[in-house]
Amino acid sequence: MTPQLLRQVSGIGIKTLIFAAALMLSAALSGFAQDTKDADKLKVTFDENSSGVMIVESNGEKYRVDPVKKTVEKIAADEPAPKTDAKEETKPSTAPPEEEEEDEYDFEPGYEPYGYRLINLATPRSVPKKSWNMNFSHRFSQSINPIKESARDLLGFDSMSVSSFGVSYGITDKLYVSASRSPLCQKGLCKTIEVGVGYNWLRHSKNSPVALTTYASIEGNDNFTEEYTYNLQTMVSGRLGKRVYLFFSPTLSLNANGQHRFNPRAEDFFPPATAAVNAFSLPNYTASFGFGAAVLINPHHVALFEFTPRIGFKLGRIDAIYDADFNVTGFQSVSKPSIGFGYQWNIGKHSFAITLSNTQTSTTSRSNSSNLVLSPKNMVIGFNLFRRW
Repeated sequence: MTPQLLRQVSGIGIKTLIFAAALMLSAALSGFAQDTKDADKLKVTFDENSSGVMIVESNGEKYRVDPVKKTVEKIAADEPAPKTDAKEETKPSTAPPEEEEEDEYDFEPGYEPYGYRLINLATPRSVPKKSWNMNFSHRFSQSINPIKESARDLLGFDSMSVSSFGVSYGITDKLYVSASRSPLCQKGLCKTIEVGVGYNWLRHSKNSPVALTTYASIEGNDNFTEEYTYNLQTMVSGRLGKRVYLFFSPTLSLNANGQHRFNPRAEDFFPPATAAVNAFSLPNYTASFGFGAAVLINPHHVALFEFTPRIGFKLGRIDAIYDADFNVTGFQSVSKPSIGFGYQWNIGKHSFAITLSNTQTSTTSRSNSSNLVLSPKNMVIGFNLFRRW
């Protein structure tokens, strides 16, 4: 088939052109020299992979005819299937790629669904560079147990409260400083100020489920003028899946009972219990091992739990032991580990948590023990507030 012949039939419809091409090819293959009775039956099929292309078979040979491109191509006998146009094979798909469905619990860089404290337990929450971070804790003085008594006072909401306030500032994205003030320590208000410095070694990321911070601080009573305590603390958090965060915060507090300030005083009893006081002694240091968990109920609501066992000095109540004549013969230290539950709401850079715990103290060395005045089994309602600027 010559280009001149194709131009002559260009006005004919595509079906006529295809049929004419098939007849001419059949005639060419037979050579017009052999008897048509000896020729095999002509067979014409269409290529399913290429529009308008037909396959012509005659005398055991196959040819691909493309009228649009004006080409005739012999097909090898061992070719398994009709060859498709290379351009069509490599043509990229114009369909838009399918987007992965977004999960509301997927990790977001910079988002930490817990505060600097769970209830009382310190966490490795980061302090970004040049950011101011405020913490405010509030603990009522009346326990909710027994309910018959606390119900009349709205579960302790009508009682006096103990409030602590603290701020932290990021010097870099890893190094920060902090200062806080808590009024409660011994038998009354002692206005404890704590100053400290921390370093954030690891932060939660999409590929790292671990956060790690170390912290050192000094506490001083009477507005940081006396009776100092020195704290060393490590805070570790691990993310399990998308909704669970576990915490471990071991702490060493040196001089926690320095100057024996939490020991009983002989002059507090009549007659003075000098012998009993001299025979009774409490350790000067505390080592605590705080455990905690934060579970996302949804992206903005978090359930909290913590428990802090201790060794060494254990802040608590000191009960006197009397004989039949009401003379003090000894003392008994009553203290339980700190335990707490909470429910937290997160809104942007602000969080609010309602808590239930058996301690009102909030400094690093004292937040691990049960109440100083209330029975250790009793728990008080409280609040934690956090805000970042």
